[in-house]
Amino acid sequence: MFMTTGSRSRSKQASWAAGAAVRGRWHDGRVPAPRYQEWPARRSPGGSVACLWTGRPSETVPGLVLPDACIDVIWDGRSLFVAGPDTRPVLVPPRPGQWFAGLRFPPGKAPRFLGAPASELLDSRVSLADLWGRAAAASLADRLGSAPSPEHAAEFLDEVIAGRAGRAPESDPLVDHLVAILSGQPGANGVVQLASQILSVGERRLHRHCCAAVGYGPKMLERVLRFQRARRIARTTSSLATVAAMAGYADQAHLTREARRLAGRTPSDLFKTAPLAAA
Repeated sequence: MFMTTGSRSRSKQASWAAGAAVRGRWHDGRVPAPRYQEWPARRSPGGSVACLWTGRPSETVPGLVLPDACIDVIWDGRSLFVAGPDTRPVLVPPRPGQWFAGLRFPPGKAPRFLGAPASELLDSRVSLADLWGRAAAASLADRLGSAPSPEHAAEFLDEVIAGRAGRAPESDPLVDHLVAILSGQPGANGVVQLASQILSVGERRLHRHCCAAVGYGPKMLERVLRFQRARRIARTTSSLATVAAMAGYADQAHLTREARRLAGRTPSDLFKTAPLAAA
């Protein structure tokens, strides 16, 4: 999720497509790096951070960020913000010299560190100052601005999150179990109902917990996780029928409908242009 519209108020309508372009670039403009790379966090508690990453949008071709049920803290060399969980594709316009450094939370883990329900960040880009306060965010931005490279900035975000772990509440165990179940059950029908039965909790309660921790309900979460599963499988086969079957879609037509809804493209177009999107 390497994009921003700059500082934002907490709004469900805030999105990259609707906002003004940010012109920030890395502070010295001389740091070479691949377009996108990610690596494991080394300081944050195990399982609380999916990865650290750096990215640079193409200077000529728009990119796409696709729903992945994750939440990112992002520094662009000028502003510090949170990219909330997306339910639709987000366009990354080409911007000469633009850099991003980020820390990605896996599904359900961000609220304990950010201090806000994930549902308040849905389809939004929110200034970290709105969540942590201006003083704390400004202090962190000053330190990030002195980092010698985007990679060092990402590592520093990891250090900051690790420092907050001791006073952060535990993540919701109900949602942790839900994510594990949905990630391991590639079924097209009844997966959420099955999860409710396994967890011995009503679907309404499960929905409330999931919205607070992930940003949306279990059915949307299952759709996004299944879509991400399809993207991974598509790297190993050129058969869309195989992708659909292995990912848990009812059939290839089901995969096509979901790809259009979540990525705005057909599976054949999407998987051919997968490098445009940061997974």
